[in-house]
Amino acid sequence: MKYSNQTRILVAVDCIIFGFDGTDYKLLLIQRGFAPEKEKWSLMGGFLAPDESLDEAAIRILNQLTGLHDVYMEQMQVFSKPDRDPVERTIAVAYVALIDIQKYMQQLNDSFHAKWFTIQNLPKMIFDHEEMVEMAKTRLRYKAAMHPILFELLPDKFTLPHLQAMYESLYDTKIDKRNFTRKVLSTNLLIKEDEKDKTNSKKGAFFYRLDKDKYEEEFQNVQNFIPRIEIPSSSE
Repeated sequence: MKYSNQTRILVAVDCIIFGFDGTDYKLLLIQRGFAPEKEKWSLMGGFLAPDESLDEAAIRILNQLTGLHDVYMEQMQVFSKPDRDPVERTIAVAYVALIDIQKYMQQLNDSFHAKWFTIQNLPKMIFDHEEMVEMAKTRLRYKAAMHPILFELLPDKFTLPHLQAMYESLYDTKIDKRNFTRKVLSTNLLIKEDEKDKTNSKKGAFFYRLDKDKYEEEFQNVQNFIPRIEIPSSSE
């Protein structure tokens, strides 16, 4: 049985994948493999299958196009302008994923020619994907002010300078090193390692790792050390 006299509409899922390389935030894009806009740069996307939920579709699409699995991902927004896809009426549900770039490199699926671009130098993208990315950047800044979500971008072991650079880059601001270090350590979210990273100096910087239990229990502590930002309004 089906509803009579109703138009069928396609549902697409698009994954906005952010990474951080220690200096810059990057976006993972692929070259579209079919018309229209074949070989143009695109977000990771695909269509919802009849037998899966949106979350299941996002996980499947991300895995098929990149080889990635078990990454942080959440639904962001629905894009529904009637003319957003020139071929057929398609509603797109955008998801944001945060991944460790080095981990991604180890799991790379070469079939779709995925490539990282810095968010300051993005190529022209198909359809309304640029609008999706701009919204995702705003939402990421907003979410990072409320939750230590940026730790999803870090390797298992990281230094405080690496962590500080990640926040400075996201908010495009300079943070006082001494105050940042004091406030970060006061959250008790980090566990200090005996090992040092001596890549940039002889003295080196101690490695830290995230205390996963406290990360889940005391995530509001992150508000102690990020810059103040204005909360953006929500709109498509």
